[in-house]
Amino acid sequence: MDDTTQSGPPPPRSTLKLEAIPDLVRRLRAGERRAIAAAVTELEKLSVSAPPLLEALQPYLGKALVVGFTGPPGAGKSTLVNAVIAHVRTQGGTVGVIAVDPSSPISGGAILGDRIRMTAALDDDGVFVRSLASRGYLGGLSPAAVRVIDALDAAGFDLILLETVGTGQNEMDVAEVADVRVVISAPGLGDDIQAMKSGLLEIADVLVVNKGDREGAELTLQQLLGALSIRSLRSPVPVLKTTATTGEGVPELVKTMREIGQRGAGAGPMARRRRRARYLIARAAADIVARRVKEDSNHEIDGLSDEVLSGRVSPDVAARKLLGA
Repeated sequence: MDDTTQSGPPPPRSTLKLEAIPDLVRRLRAGERRAIAAAVTELEKLSVSAPPLLEALQPYLGKALVVGFTGPPGAGKSTLVNAVIAHVRTQGGTVGVIAVDPSSPISGGAILGDRIRMTAALDDDGVFVRSLASRGYLGGLSPAAVRVIDALDAAGFDLILLETVGTGQNEMDVAEVADVRVVISAPGLGDDIQAMKSGLLEIADVLVVNKGDREGAELTLQQLLGALSIRSLRSPVPVLKTTATTGEGVPELVKTMREIGQRGAGAGPMARRRRRARYLIARAAADIVARRVKEDSNHEIDGLSDEVLSGRVSPDVAARKLLGA
């Protein structure tokens, strides 16, 4: 699934030769970590070898349950993901983790804060963790995350955990990518809880109050239950309390995630993957428009800008003119 266009920059070069792709896929399917890492790298940077590699992975996709973890900064997302990994491994399951970190303002790469805290993944062949840079995407994800999901799915991981950057209600992209959305809060976050009520609440399949051993945890739980009671949501949303540092509440969270995932499995793997493809198309379209606005050389954008400034047209109408819609 490609998120570039002919008008964008050329794809990065690759050390992966086309004739080597079948062997790479075979090794990836066998669980070889170096092969998984190599495939993830090619797909993350969308090299010239990425499209044929994605095509070769297609027969093996659609089996993993993809769970998104999001919520305000300070809620303990990484620690909770680590606790979930540890519990799933005691049950014999395998876990792939995509931790989306803030981008470095210098290199554009991930800062790797999340990966450092995931001690349950150390020296465990049943766990694979990759940190990705958000690369400025305000929705908390970059399109690279979707391609990496495909690599981990093809590698046979039962569960893929997708942890977003952690910027509150901006993190809505996870709703389009994950099969199950877990929204995490914690006591003492103040205004972040209020922001979550007005944004992330609508996308949650599960609400979690983490750091449940702290003062105010029960109050936070009651606040979320109260917020849910006044909203007409598509189905009841469970509200759970966890303490990631001790593992309390984690087994119930994992059980709930799997139950919700099983209910959604009726749509079929193709429907779930098609939703992620729609996300990639929308992102690519937005990038094309953004480049066109920034790189306009025939003053078309200046004319539209003047019309917006004068009040003759709205920004929405100007956008439609730009797109010919």
